[in-house]
Amino acid sequence: MKQAPDHLLALIEPVVEGLGYECVGVEYNAHPRHGLLRIYIDTENGVLVEDCTKVSHQVSGVLDVEDPIPDNYSLEVSSPGAERPFYKLSQFERYIGSTVAIHLFSPVNGRRKLTGKIIQVEDDVITFEENENLLQIPFAAMSKARLVPDYLLTQKGGRSGK
Repeated sequence: MKQAPDHLLALIEPVVEGLGYECVGVEYNAHPRHGLLRIYIDTENGVLVEDCTKVSHQVSGVLDVEDPIPDNYSLEVSSPGAERPFYKLSQFERYIGSTVAIHLFSPVNGRRKLTGKIIQVEDDVITFEENENLLQIPFAAMSKARLVPDYLLTQKGGRSGK
């Protein structure tokens, strides 16, 4: 999964977790004028604007002191939302039985975009069921993954992922 560089994760994750939140993922899109550092946080009770503000304030302080990003950037802290992005293998394990949309670095069976239900996670390989076919995809082969909420499946006439 495309996540921020390790040096940024090492600075940000302990701050977020120290405040009592799960650090779902961190994205960094570099650009000399309009870079974006996006942090997704979560709790069992969900995330409010106040939670995002609290994390943003604390992370900003650490980033100001450490100065790990030389260019200009905006900091954004948010909930992962219903279509939560996946960044870690453990997130696939937590959502076994759910449907995810994945993008691959290289095509599998001629396709780079797949949507399927997570059947199992073994070592670093995730088994998906897509249209009654089982696909085994290595975690490292995925460039992007997002949860597909049940309400989207029913709107499109698909079946529930759970």
